[in-house]
Amino acid sequence: MNLLLDECVTNYLKPDLVGHTVSTIDEAGFKGLKNGTLLAAASPVFDVLITVDQNLRFQQNIENFDIAILVFRAGRSTYPFLKPLVPQALAALETISPGDIVIVTSN
Repeated sequence: MNLLLDECVTNYLKPDLVGHTVSTIDEAGFKGLKNGTLLAAASPVFDVLITVDQNLRFQQNIENFDIAILVFRAGRSTYPFLKPLVPQALAALETISPGDIVIVTSN
C-alpha cells in the first residue's frame, strides 16, 4: 500500500511500516495542505493517510474520497508513544479500505 504520513506524524515511523511504501507530506509535495484539500490531493496517489489528528474524522466526510485514514491515538504524538502502536497499525492495514477510518490506540 502507498501510505502518506501527515505533517503531525513523526517521520521516524517510516521504517517501522514494513511492507508498504511510505511518504511524508513534504516528499509528496503536499506541505501546507489542510484537511479536505489534502485528502483530495492524496487520494489519487495514496491508499491511506496516517495521522494523529483525531478530529479529522469529524471534520471531513471521508466517504467522498478514495482514501482511508489511520489514526494513531497515544498519550503523545512522539515516536516513543507511537511505536508501540505499529503492530496494531500493520494489522489494520491488512483490511483497511477506501472510506474507512481506523483508530489504533494504546488505551
